[in-house]
Amino acid sequence: MGHWKGRLRVVLGFFMVAIGISHFLRPQPFVNIVPAFLPAPLALVLVSGFFEVLGGVALFVTRFRRAASVGLVLLYLSVFPANINMVIHPELGGGVPLWALWLRLPFQVLFIAWAVWVGGPGGAPRRDAGLAGQGSGR
Repeated sequence: MGHWKGRLRVVLGFFMVAIGISHFLRPQPFVNIVPAFLPAPLALVLVSGFFEVLGGVALFVTRFRRAASVGLVLLYLSVFPANINMVIHPELGGGVPLWALWLRLPFQVLFIAWAVWVGGPGGAPRRDAGLAGQGSGR
């Protein structure tokens, strides 16, 4: 199980970094889906992009992995209104079919579960695993 956990942590980490960077390179699609009741859509997109990159990178650092997991869960919850906004206003979704927008909503639960699972201990091979029980030889 740990083998899969480590691999899925890497996948999620790289995915979050890539999507976070896209918030800076092409912010307009993300700005378009920010609900009208929220202020400063571009600032919100840039802030969320920053935290996506930070959370993705932090998944690779054992010391920060748990904090990254919690942060990503909070991020997924905070962007959920944009996902709902796309269902209510599918014209904002850039041509994504309405059925796919609806399907995306429950996937947020899967992303949350994924972040929680990979943010826990395990999944990375120990460097000293092959040396367990051996003396230093010095």
